[in-house]
Amino acid sequence: MTAADPLAALGPYFAVRTDPSPPPGFRPLTELYGAGGPLAARIAEVGRVLGTAELRVAASTAHLGLAARLWSVALGAAVTAGRVPDLAGAWFVLPPQGPFDLWVSAGGVAAGPEELERAVWDGQLAPLAAAVRAVAPVAPGLLAGNAASALVGAARQVGSVPGLRAPAAALARGLLARPALAGTGAVTPPGGPLGFRRASCCLYYRTPSGGLCGDCVFTRPPGR
Repeated sequence: MTAADPLAALGPYFAVRTDPSPPPGFRPLTELYGAGGPLAARIAEVGRVLGTAELRVAASTAHLGLAARLWSVALGAAVTAGRVPDLAGAWFVLPPQGPFDLWVSAGGVAAGPEELERAVWDGQLAPLAAAVRAVAPVAPGLLAGNAASALVGAARQVGSVPGLRAPAAALARGLLARPALAGTGAVTPPGGPLGFRRASCCLYYRTPSGGLCGDCVFTRPPGR
């Protein structure tokens, strides 16, 4: 996997393949959300690893990881190159766990909150949410909260690179004010570190070893 500096050191969620054409074994990213795609098997494996029999808990956790991967790639490219990659034409390989391998073509569109919302939410996360809900009974607001949480996590990771913190935070705040993510939580105002507390819970507390995430709506785990 390859990634353009300075994002290469940020980890596999930001790395993409940039071969001239999709490598052998890769499939169009749109197949991830289609009937008969690999999403159901991914959710089942996440549930096995978490040790939970609650399908919606496994589905939420799997969704959060996939959303984090998509936001990381798009936000990282937007901040460092000023362009949103062509995720509509991306190809992927989905392992049972961890970030999926992703190939993207050269090019893309100029980056801003509206363009990122269109490319990531409209093009990818909205169909992903529909596909997740076809597998498990997960509330739409919870999945929107997952998307917002994943966005903030990606922005903070990008912001760990000197000089990228302010533009990453600005793009994240702009996206959180857009229609798709508005109302998913409370974000700190500009001028300070990017902070976010979501208005929903990802359900991780319901796993055998789970607790509350740092941005959870709850201050203590609710009763089961």
